[in-house]
Order: sequence, then structure tokens, then C-alpha cells
Amino acid sequence: MKIYDTKTAPTPRRVRIFLAEKGIEMEYVQVDLAKGENMSPEMRTKNPIGKIPVLELDDGTCIGESDAICLYFEALHPQNPLMGTTPLEKATIAMWQRQIELCLFNQIGMCFQHTSGYFKDRMTPIAEFGKVSGISASKYLNVLEKRLVDNEFMAGTSFSIADITAFCAIDFGKVVDIRIGDSQVNLTRWYDKMNERPSARA
Repeated sequence: MKIYDTKTAPTPRRVRIFLAEKGIEMEYVQVDLAKGENMSPEMRTKNPIGKIPVLELDDGTCIGESDAICLYFEALHPQNPLMGTTPLEKATIAMWQRQIELCLFNQIGMCFQHTSGYFKDRMTPIAEFGKVSGISASKYLNVLEKRLVDNEFMAGTSFSIADITAFCAIDFGKVVDIRIGDSQVNLTRWYDKMNERPSARA
């Protein structure tokens, strides 16, 4: 079993942190995104859309998408749950995970792709779209600031995959100058706690 990974990319980092929180050791195979290794015929047989990370099981079965990979390991190793245990916990975590991914993580990703020119050899960057995406991401930080007024973590009282997604998004946002504001004290408190977790180094 191994995971095709890119150490500098935010999406694979979500999986690494998830597995670190679970105490699961894994073989990681590095894929160079800048060189387009993820788009090679070999990688496309593992994930047709050429995205990283990809989990490859011992029988050759491949699972793409960070959420799906995390779901696989959550089912395999239910101890130290990161996706909830009761129906309400599972639904609440899934809700916040989805919103954070759509409104923060993906918006920062679009800002990076369309303003940095990093992938201009394989896509057509639209600078204005990237700028608007960055503004949307910055605005969503206000939603999270309000959420954390009465909650220790994104989905309530327990650390979860929603926190992992938010943490990786905020760190990635620094590349395009999207940052927690000085007035966002609750978000700052939460972020500092995330940085204290050993898994943050994954």
C-alpha cells in the first residue's frame, strides 16, 4: 500500500495530516507536479483526471480524492475518529468539511492557479477569476471567525477532518497573500492550536 504524494501541495497534505493523527505509517511516492508527472500515462491509469494524492492498495486498486482516501482509512481504523461517530456528529463534520472545501480551500486553489501562472502550460489562467476567488476565500474567513466564537473546533467540540481542511487551506493561502486578519482572534486562537499538533509537521 502506498500513496502518490506531492510534499509541497496542500491537498496531499490533508491526507498526510489525517494519517498522522491516526498514527498510520505509509509509504509515500513523490510526484513532481511542476514537471507534470501527475499527467503521465502511468499516473492516468491510477487516476484518470491526473490529480494527486492517489492511494494504491496492494492489489493494485487505486483511490483518488483526499476525502475518499480519508474515508477509507477512517473505516479501516475507526479508533481516534476524525469523521464523527454518531449520526449527528458525522453529518455536522461532513457539512463543515464540505463548506470549508468549497468556500475556502477550492477558492484559494483557484486564486493560485489563475494568478500565479504555475500551471499555464496545461490550463488557460483567467486572472480576474483568480482575483475574485481570492476575495471570496478571504470573506469566508469571517464565517469561520464567527463559528469559532462558541466552538473550539470547526465542527464543534472535537478535532476533525474539517479542521484539517481549514488548516491546510489557510497555510496554502499565504502563497497568494490570503491570511487571517488581526481582528480574527478566534481564528488565530484555533490556528495556533492547530500548529501545536504534531501532525501539523506531516
